[in-house]
This record gives sequence, C-alpha cells and structure tokens, in this order.
Amino acid sequence: MPADRLTRPDGPRPGTGIVHLGLGAFYRAFGCVYVTDAMQASGGDWGIVGVSLRSPDTRDALKPQDWAYMSVTLAPDGPQTRVIDVLNDVLVAPEDPEAVLSAMADPGVKIVSLTVTEKGYCHNPATGALNFDHADIQHDLTHDLPRSAPGFLVRALQRRHEAGLPPFTVLTCDNLPHNGALVRGVVLDLARRIDPALADWIAAEGRFPATMVDRITPATTDDDIAQVERLTGRHDTAPVMHEPFRQWAVQDDFVDGARPDLVAAGAQMVDDVTAFEDMKLRMLNGTHSALAYLGYLAGHETISDTVADPVFAAYVRQCWEEIMPAVAAPPGISLPDYADALFDRYANPAIRHRTWQIAMDGSQKLPQRLLGTLRENIAAGRESPALCLAVAGWMRYVAGTDETGGTIDVRDPLADLLRDTATDAAPGTVTALLSLEQIFPADLAAHLAAPVTEAASLLWSKSARAAAAEVTS
Repeated sequence: MPADRLTRPDGPRPGTGIVHLGLGAFYRAFGCVYVTDAMQASGGDWGIVGVSLRSPDTRDALKPQDWAYMSVTLAPDGPQTRVIDVLNDVLVAPEDPEAVLSAMADPGVKIVSLTVTEKGYCHNPATGALNFDHADIQHDLTHDLPRSAPGFLVRALQRRHEAGLPPFTVLTCDNLPHNGALVRGVVLDLARRIDPALADWIAAEGRFPATMVDRITPATTDDDIAQVERLTGRHDTAPVMHEPFRQWAVQDDFVDGARPDLVAAGAQMVDDVTAFEDMKLRMLNGTHSALAYLGYLAGHETISDTVADPVFAAYVRQCWEEIMPAVAAPPGISLPDYADALFDRYANPAIRHRTWQIAMDGSQKLPQRLLGTLRENIAAGRESPALCLAVAGWMRYVAGTDETGGTIDVRDPLADLLRDTATDAAPGTVTALLSLEQIFPADLAAHLAAPVTEAASLLWSKSARAAAAEVTS
C-alpha cells in the first residue's frame, strides 16, 4: 500500500515577507530552514514565495504537498527528518513573469533573496560587470517582463519606485566574492540603461548586504526519496538532503532594518563579511572544485569517495597549505582547525555529493574559487603546484574526454567554446584556454602559463591520481 503524501501541517500561514529567486535544493535546505527557525523564535511575517527562473519541476513537486517538504540532516550516525512549511507559493517565471513582478512589488515583501548560481547574474566573471551581450540582458533592456534575475530585480524595483514604496533588500546567497557589491553593481548597470533616475534611487535607498553561506547539499536522488518514505512513512517528492553543519554570516544592512531574527536562528550578523567569504570561497569552494575535477578524472563519484583515497586526502591538505597564506582568518577562527573541520565534512560517508555536480559551471566558478588565491600567491612569490594542478584538471575535464577515452557530460554556459578551444595536447590546451579573457585576465594568464602547462603535462602524461601524488610528494 503506497504511503500517504506529505502535506502541510495544520496551522496559520505567516504573511509573505520574502520572495526568493532560484528556489533550488540549497536554499530550501539552508535559507528556508533559517527563516523557519527565526519565526519560531521571534515570530513575524516572513513566509517565502519561491520563484523558479527556468523549470516548473520544483513547483510541480511541491504544489500537491501545499509547499511543505522534508529537510533531512545526513549525520554520520543516521538521518534526521524535519518538515519545513515556510513556503507560501512557488512561481515559475517563464510561465508568468507578471506574477513574479507583482509578488516582488507587494508592499509586504521586505527582502528578495537569490540563489541563481554564478551564471545567473549575467556578468563577466573576470571583471564582475554586467554582460550587456547576454541574450537575456538584451531582452530585458527592451521588455517590461524580464527573463534574467537582474532584470526581475530592476523591473520590480522600478514598480516600487513608481508606487512610492521603499525598495526591498536584495539578499544574495550565492558563492561569489563580495557578492552584495557584485549584485548591486549588475543591478545598477542595468538600471542605468533603462532609467538613470531609477538607478540613482536604487543607489541611494537600496541595500545589498553581503553574505557567506555554507551547507553541503547534494542533489536529491530517487533513492533519497525512497529512504525518506521508509523513515517517515510519508511520500515526499521533493525532500532536501544536507549535512548537519550550517553557517550564515550576513552583513547587517537591511532597508529600514527589516529582517527576520536571524541571530536567534544561529546566523552571524556582522559589519563586514569579507573575511568569512574569502575563507569559505577559497578553503571550501576552492578545494571542492579541485577535488571535483581531479576526483572525477580519477573515477571517484563523490567527494567522500575522493578523500577516502589517501592520495587525494594528502592532495587536499596540500591545497589548504597553499590557500591559507592568502586568507585572513575571521576573528576567533583558526584556519588549520577550519581545514580539519572541512576534511571531516568532506569525509562524511552519508553525504553523496557528486564530483560531476560540483564540476558544473566551472568557467563561472574558477575566478572566485581558485584564481584569486593564485593571483595573491604569485604576487607574494609563493608557488602553488596543487592549485595549478586543479586548474589543469578543469582544463582536462572541459576538453570533454576522460582518462579512459569516455565522453564527459560537461555542463557549463561556455561548454561549446571550451570544447572547441581545447586541443588534444596539454600545452596547446593550456595556451588556448588561458587566452579566454572572460575567465583569465591577460596579466594573470601570463603568470599561469608556465606552472599550469607543467601541471597539465604531468596530468596528461600520467593520470589525475598520479599527478596529485606527485605534487604532494
């Protein structure tokens, strides 16, 4: 007999105070949980309307459940489940952009948050500026009903301005350096082209706090759905699986101070997020990417599988040795202790975080996760053989063929360009890919040419595992 479908628990809904663009698994495992905890502690109307910017899949899975779902903590000693019911609705932007703008323009909405991934900001990763050649931005310049995340932000702020309402706070939750300043910049870039007076109002009245978010959230599988049903006796088509750890550092800069009681939920409200952001982007996201490319090439399906291999366990430790001199520790945090804690999180066998999943969109991730550290190490005269091998691993991966000759399903907004630019040989591939200035600024590329070519020659002539062993010997 099939299990009953999960439904929303009885009780009143909170009013909607947040619209979230990009309602994927991460935000449902992270932001929705924090907001739920904040309302349980201190009340407030902070219900969330989620927006899917591309696919109706999340809406279709959650609607029969009245937007409720299970949050599943994957602890080493066994999973723990919890029902999250903070969502009030889920909209699908391509189906009804007007509904999305109306929700964002509602006076009760105080925050619009985002997890749209690096590519969702339609910017140039090397410079941070809005890419006006992007097809969605071209559309949004001339249409009132937008397609892009920056377009929705600008057009919704335009409606609030025209209605005499204060702006909402724009709260980005994506892994980007100086993410608040970056989203502010792309919003103002677009707004200036549409209406300079609107841009001036946003610049004066808007708030774009920076954040650092951290919780490993693997993609949910059919096996996960079956496991949740066995654990709870309820069928949930959209559970989210995540590690026990979570951390949210938020710059406390909101329009009129309006926000949930995130402190009560365990968030760190700070004046400056930079140190938290750099530490996490470089030490966690940087090594996650390094392990994803080299681990995938070595035949490892997940991060936990990869670090269970003693060669890659030593390799990630070497990466941290190269990264830590370029990181200023936040107050009260020991970087070696943070690295030890990261290793324990990576090694958690309950977290099946696939190397292929982390490897997606590398052209957008490399500048933030690896290239900033490499630039600082070069300036300081520090060698970075493990990090250069990570860049070479990305190059081998995006060339589209693995070490056995099999085809790699490369998911990247520049996938076709990367594949066509790469060659069969290591030196040619390095030279060709380093010439892509949308990823590698020319001055940095010149400095990387020799060490990355050396790493790539090692990788192509031996194997990912052997190369990792050599740079840590």
